[in-house]
Amino acid sequence: MPRETKAQRAERIHAEYDVLCQMFPEAMCTLDYETPFHLLVATVLSAQTTDVRVNSVTPELFRDYGTPETLAVADPERIEDIIHPLGFYHTKSAHIIELAAQIVRDFDGVVPQTMEELTTLSGVGRKTANVVLGDAFGVPGFPVDTHVIRVTGRLRWRTDWRNKHPDPVKVEKEITQYFEPAEWSNLSHRLILFGRSVCTARNPDCESCLLNDTCPSAFHPL
Repeated sequence: MPRETKAQRAERIHAEYDVLCQMFPEAMCTLDYETPFHLLVATVLSAQTTDVRVNSVTPELFRDYGTPETLAVADPERIEDIIHPLGFYHTKSAHIIELAAQIVRDFDGVVPQTMEELTTLSGVGRKTANVVLGDAFGVPGFPVDTHVIRVTGRLRWRTDWRNKHPDPVKVEKEITQYFEPAEWSNLSHRLILFGRSVCTARNPDCESCLLNDTCPSAFHPL
């Protein structure tokens, strides 16, 4: 593929994103939640597992421990029993109980609405904070997960596309420069949906992909 100028790359990115918008007109979080606290807990639990699996355990979890106040004083063994199917249940149980206690203690029981405050909570990194900001509060956020990293690399939307383990913060900064902040959350959702359904880690479906005529990695994925 000929070397692109930044302007050419921007034009291609927007053209390809238009196709992704057609493929996934409804961009939304696939975690089930009713409150910002539910989304926060569910996102922490989603590490190293699927949203489908998280959604299978959160109804029971949130039925009995759906507020910071109730989860903060929960029996850890009971929480571990509920979330056991997700894996890493010891660590995840400790994280969500502690973050609930922090919200009660430091934020009067209300989930904070800034990146700086959210990332003080146990088990909450920048990706989780961006999910909560964008989906619960409508604050511009661009969660960068493994799908986003893989897809932006294969499409060469980022300059370090050869790097399979780039700094997520650098990926966030580079990709979001091409889009208005109001679109960041939808952009992340669409890249994730595309990565899950078409541009998969193993055996991506290049043949039927609607981007195979412009994707630099089509039929030869990284």
